[in-house]
Amino acid sequence: MKKWLAGLAAVFSLIAVWQVAAFFLPPFLLPGVPKTAARLVRLAGDPNFYAGVKLSLIRLGAGWTAGVVLGAVLGLLSGLSRPFAAYLRSLIAILQSIPPITWAPFLIILFGFGNIPIITVVAIATFFPMALSVMNATEGVNRTHLELAQVMGASRGQLLTKVYAPEALPAFVTGAQVAFGNGWRSLIAGEMVVGASKGLGWSIHYAGEVADMAGVLVGIAVIGAIASAIDHVLLEQAKRRLLRWRSTAGEEAA
Repeated sequence: MKKWLAGLAAVFSLIAVWQVAAFFLPPFLLPGVPKTAARLVRLAGDPNFYAGVKLSLIRLGAGWTAGVVLGAVLGLLSGLSRPFAAYLRSLIAILQSIPPITWAPFLIILFGFGNIPIITVVAIATFFPMALSVMNATEGVNRTHLELAQVMGASRGQLLTKVYAPEALPAFVTGAQVAFGNGWRSLIAGEMVVGASKGLGWSIHYAGEVADMAGVLVGIAVIGAIASAIDHVLLEQAKRRLLRWRSTAGEEAA
C-alpha cells in the first residue's frame, strides 16, 4: 500500500507541476492537463492508436527476448571459462559505451527501413545489462556448491543447470528488469529515428513535426504509463513468483 501511495503521489506531483507551468505559458507551447486529457479520451477511440501500441509492444517483445536470452546464455557460459569471461567483459566494456541508437543508420543500410533495425536496436540495448548481471552472479557462485558438484562428477552442462543457473536466478530477474528499461527507451528512440510508419515513437515524432504539442504530451504520457505498468506490475509479479519458487525449491532440496 505504501508503494502504491508513493507512486500516486509522484504522479499527482508531476501533474501539478505541469498544470502550474501551463498557467504561465501559451497554450500552443504547453497545453494544460484538461486539454491534454480530452485529447487522450478522443485518442482512446481511435483503432489506429491501438494498432501503433500493439506494434511497439511486438517490437519490444522480440528485441527484449533476443537480448535477454543471448545475454543470459553468454553470462552463464562465462562461469565455465575464465578466459571467455575476461573476453566477454572486455567486449561489453567496449560496445556498451556506444549508445544503441547510433547503430540505426548502419542497420538501415544493412536491412532497410522496417521492423528489423528497430528490433535489433532494442536487442543491443537489452543485451549488455543482462549479460553483465548474470556474469557478476556466476562470479559470486558459492565455491563450496561448485566444488561439491565437481567431486560428485557433474558435467559442464550439469554445472550450468544445477549450480550456476539456480544461483544466478535473482541476477537474471534483476538484469531482465534493467534490460526492459534500456530496451523501452531504445524502442521509442528507434521508432523516431528509423523512419517507422507506426508506433509510439513515430506518433510523437509526427506530432512534433506538425507542432502538435497536445499530441506530443499525450504520447509522452502513454509511454510513461505503459512502461510503469509493465515494469511495476508484470515484471515485479514475475520477479516475486520466480524468487518465491527458488526459495521453495531450496527448502525442498534441503
